[in-house]
Amino acid sequence: MTLVQAVILGIVQGLTEFIPVSSSGHLVLVPHLLGWEFDHSRAFIFDVLVQWGTLFAVFIYYRKDLTDIAVEFVNTLAQGKPLATENSRMGWYLILATIPAVVVGLLAKDLVESAFASPKMTGLFLLLTAVLLVAAEIAGKRNRSTSEITWFDAFWIGCSQVLALLPGVSRSGATIAGGMTRNLDRSAAARFSFLMSVPVMLGAGVLAFKDLFALQTMDDFLLPLCVGFFAALVSGYLAIRWLIAYLSKHSLYVFAVYCSLAGCLILLL
Repeated sequence: MTLVQAVILGIVQGLTEFIPVSSSGHLVLVPHLLGWEFDHSRAFIFDVLVQWGTLFAVFIYYRKDLTDIAVEFVNTLAQGKPLATENSRMGWYLILATIPAVVVGLLAKDLVESAFASPKMTGLFLLLTAVLLVAAEIAGKRNRSTSEITWFDAFWIGCSQVLALLPGVSRSGATIAGGMTRNLDRSAAARFSFLMSVPVMLGAGVLAFKDLFALQTMDDFLLPLCVGFFAALVSGYLAIRWLIAYLSKHSLYVFAVYCSLAGCLILLL
C-alpha cells in the first residue's frame, strides 16, 4: 500500500464513517474500482485500525460529553447510586448498546471478514442501508430528545448496530435509523450513534492490533497505517460537524438515494 492510497482510503473512512453511506462498503469498493489489490488480511487490519482515526475524531468533537459521562458514571457508581444522573445513565446505555455487536462480532468474526472480500455483497447491503434510512424517515415521529432515551431504546439501537458488521451496511445509518424508529429526532439519534461508536471501534481496534502483531513483517505497513489514521481523523471530525448541522434541518433521503445508486451501480458492474 502506497502513502497516496493510504491517504485516499483514510479520507474515505473519515467521511463515510459518520455520513450514513457505509465506510466499510466504500473501503471495499474504492480499491476495487481503482484496480488496487491488497493482501486480504492486511486490508482488513488497515480498515479496522484506520477507524481509530475516526474514533479520535469522536473523542475530540464530544470531549466534554464523554468526560462528563465518564466522571458521573464513576462517581455515582462509587456512591452506590449508578443511575442517579442523566450522564451516568447514558454511560450504562452506551455499554448496553455495545453488547449485541460485540457478541455477534466475536461469534461470526470469520464470516464477517469473508464478506468483506465480495463487492457484490457490498452492493446488496448498500441497498439494505437505503431501505433502513427510508424506513426510519417514514416510521419515526422524531419527537424525543437524547435525554429521553431508555434502556430499551439503547438495546434496540445496539441491535441495529449488528447489521453494520456487514460490508455495505452503514454503522451510522443503521444506528441513526434505529434511534429514529424509536422516535428520537435526527440530531439526537446521530449524537447517540456517534457516542456509541466509541466502545465498538475501540474494541475492534484492539482485536486488529493482535492481528497486526501476528504479521511476520509489518515494518512497511506502519507508515501507511499512520498516514491513513490522520487522514481519517481530520476528515472524520469535519464529517461529524457537517452531519450534525445537516440533520437539524434535512432528512436522510439524499443518503438513501446515494446508497441505492451506488448499490445498483456495483451490481451492474
